[in-house]
Amino acid sequence: MEETKILLRPDMAKIKGIMLSKFSCENWEKIWSFQAHPDDLLIATYPKAGTTWIQEIVDMIIHGGDIEMCQRAPIILRQPFIEHHSTLMPSGLKLAEAMPPPRILKTHLPVQLVPPSFWEKDCKIIYIARNAKDSLVSYYHFQRMNKMLPDPGTWQEYFEKFLAGEVPWGPWHDHVKGWWKAKERQRILYLFYEDMKADLAREIQKVMKFLEKDLREEVIEKIIRHTSFQAMKENPMTNYTFLPSIDHSISPFIRKGIVGDWKTHFTVLQNERFDEDYRKKMMGTSLTFCNEL
Repeated sequence: MEETKILLRPDMAKIKGIMLSKFSCENWEKIWSFQAHPDDLLIATYPKAGTTWIQEIVDMIIHGGDIEMCQRAPIILRQPFIEHHSTLMPSGLKLAEAMPPPRILKTHLPVQLVPPSFWEKDCKIIYIARNAKDSLVSYYHFQRMNKMLPDPGTWQEYFEKFLAGEVPWGPWHDHVKGWWKAKERQRILYLFYEDMKADLAREIQKVMKFLEKDLREEVIEKIIRHTSFQAMKENPMTNYTFLPSIDHSISPFIRKGIVGDWKTHFTVLQNERFDEDYRKKMMGTSLTFCNEL
């Protein structure tokens, strides 16, 4: 009965004003008190910003381009999602606590909700940001097909929810700005989805340097091939086809992976309204994004 409820979209609640699943909220004390290790690597993103992409790239770098090693389990088991709780699989906390260090961990939490032990242990963190318009479009389709998130409603309804920040993991604007500011005082490599699409080899080099790894050119080329859009889409270890809560008949988990898909969704009026809202919310930050390539 409980599993059926999960598949029919769980209720949401809020922690410090940020919408999360009720299961995460009910377990918040455990999440907040999670104990990081000094050699943990945390991958942090706003949802649908290239999370699985950078996860697979990091796993390939850590294991020297060993594809067989990166096929050892689905990505969600290899790199625990620390705030994830459901009855469909072990919680992210349990997976992480059972895993020997060094661990690669994942979160969508805004910076203010990250368990303090990550800062206390001075852990390395990789953050990826994606432009707001494409984030909105991708998140809309993700909520349509992911039965563990609220039904997004119509495109117009979701457009309003996104602008209001009434979506899981909170407002996009605060999320990207919060992590941008945090990089001034923490060991955070801040990457952009659009930069990865424009020159993946260059961005992989940045990640390698951050992780203090030195791989041969042919290994880097192997990583690029293995983490291409088509390879990721066809890889059962990254495409989430094993999760019954994700309905790929509505939309594939790895959907388009392009920059500028917002142009096929936004009306002229929506675009004007979005731009005006964006200027207000992003005022005063040095953070800039590319909306098309």
